[in-house]
Amino acid sequence: MTTQMKYHNPVLLHESIDGLTIKPNGVYVDVTFGGGGHSKLILDKLGENGKLFSFDTDIDAQKNKFEDDRFVLILENFKYIKRFLRLHGVLKVDGILADLGVSSYQFDTANRGFSTRFESHLDMRMNQKSSLSAYEVLNEYDEGSLADVFYQYGELHSAKGIARSIVQARRDNSIKTTSDLRNVIAKYLPRGKENKVMAQAFQAIRIEVNQELEVLKEFLKQVPELLNINGRLSVISYHSLEDRLVKRFIRNGLFQGEPERDLYGNYEVPLKKVGKLIIPTTEEIKRNNRARSAKLRIAEKI
Repeated sequence: MTTQMKYHNPVLLHESIDGLTIKPNGVYVDVTFGGGGHSKLILDKLGENGKLFSFDTDIDAQKNKFEDDRFVLILENFKYIKRFLRLHGVLKVDGILADLGVSSYQFDTANRGFSTRFESHLDMRMNQKSSLSAYEVLNEYDEGSLADVFYQYGELHSAKGIARSIVQARRDNSIKTTSDLRNVIAKYLPRGKENKVMAQAFQAIRIEVNQELEVLKEFLKQVPELLNINGRLSVISYHSLEDRLVKRFIRNGLFQGEPERDLYGNYEVPLKKVGKLIIPTTEEIKRNNRARSAKLRIAEKI
């Protein structure tokens, strides 16, 4: 097993890379490098004049960097994709891959605080240099803001009650660990569904800490300008909040409202979807449980 595969078992690996229709001498971007599984397959398909730029804010991902003249790892948030590609003299690319969410490595590293499976400090920062962690969200946000986070990002119907319990509990002691949070919101964890609701609460906090939906929006808005004509976008999402944004942007280039129509009543949109929604096979889900919620959407620059 390679170092990359230990770090992160890539989901929908071949489907997402096949969707890019790699040109041997093309320029490609993997905005979520992680363990480098997707990046490695792109490099394998590139010729000697091809180029791959990969983004990641997690300094641990640097351990997986390839020693390859065709490869550049950029340790920055991919919401700045256009800015940092320009710093490397790149204005247009032939394909962009995004494998959203948290890597297997991040989930499985207890002290990063991403998983409900471990008793750990509540951190959840993808970028370890960030000043906002799960601890600050839980101990400093007011009740209304907390309720919004749990409702909007965790889709929890008990969001207001959870927020109220957190604010009341932290008056006595800070909420520092996984068990602290579980104990505070215990009455909102239905019997038999405790882990599911905790996972939703963790998802909500993680999305807030890393501003995941805003980052995704900023990224998607830059994609049409970056892609060459017939260039491809391949996006793997893991929950409905991400997938709705991706689906809507591919369909009409916006996150709200409707696009303008031309003189003939046709929508003027920058991308067109390629094929149908792709989900993992039963076999892949058996091999990698993280794949169970994955959805892959592919689009092409018109």
